Amino acid sequence: MADKPQVWVLADDRAGNVNQCLGVAEALGLGFSQKDIHYNSFAKLPNVLLGATLCGVAKGSRDSIKAPWPDIVIAAGRRTAPIARYIKKESANKTTLVQIMHPGRTGAADFDLICVPVHDGKTLASNEMSMVGAPHRVTVTKLAAAKEHWQKSFADLPAPKIALIVGGATKDKVFSKAMAVQLGRMINQMAQDQNGSLLVTTSRRTGPAAEVLLSEINVPSYTFKWGDEGENPYFGFLSHADYIVVTGDSVSMCSEACATGKPVLIYAPGEMISDKHKRMVQSLYDTGCAGPFEDGVTFKDGQPLNAAQDIAAKIRLICGL
Repeated sequence: MADKPQVWVLADDRAGNVNQCLGVAEALGLGFSQKDIHYNSFAKLPNVLLGATLCGVAKGSRDSIKAPWPDIVIAAGRRTAPIARYIKKESANKTTLVQIMHPGRTGAADFDLICVPVHDGKTLASNEMSMVGAPHRVTVTKLAAAKEHWQKSFADLPAPKIALIVGGATKDKVFSKAMAVQLGRMINQMAQDQNGSLLVTTSRRTGPAAEVLLSEINVPSYTFKWGDEGENPYFGFLSHADYIVVTGDSVSMCSEACATGKPVLIYAPGEMISDKHKRMVQSLYDTGCAGPFEDGVTFKDGQPLNAAQDIAAKIRLICGL
């Protein structure tokens, strides 16, 4: 492998997947090229039919997947797997393939490292490693920069500052108005009891329940609702919060909250989250990264979580860096 290995990140239309790949590439610290991937109709075919090809890749993207081949490819999700395998084949097996989340059984042996979430409950093969939560782009450096950038915006809010990061409905689960009322009242009472303030952000998936939740808040607060104009204060919230409460419907949001190393509580009623998310939340409890947000619960010091750093360390070991 070259003195400074060439790294490609395959970035398709799944923003969550891309964010995970970029987090690993940044943690690796070698610099990287981002290859934007757009698909054609063949991408819907199962990988067992696509094989190690670019058949599912639109022409504009296909033109950028060419020699000289990289030393390392980082990708995520099922649809990137045929592309990664094609690159390895064309490089005469010299390219190291790193896949975040399992791509499926087809061609799995072609990958040098497959990163599998603990909450998948999968027995690991020799080329697989487990990870708690998901890799992300939250780092000490970025938090420090965000803290300075947002200092004046939150200066008048009393401490402790409690960040509330709200997701919402998923494919099979709802975030109801009743849940929004409950969460709003609980977080408002917590801030009131501590004479503190709230930093509240909602997401696209919160839907109409966002207004219901915000109507329950009457303590000093800074809110950013999905669709609001202006700069998103998400990193500012993470950096300035003394405590963080996050909903359990998103692996990424929970992982990013836990990355701060601050006390984190997760709001995760059974009817709101899937079985997969329940296992994810439990894994964060088990590792001491977070606790449940329930009536009467108190914050405890958290354990910082950074799957991207763990994956980067494994890549360096595999590549002899």
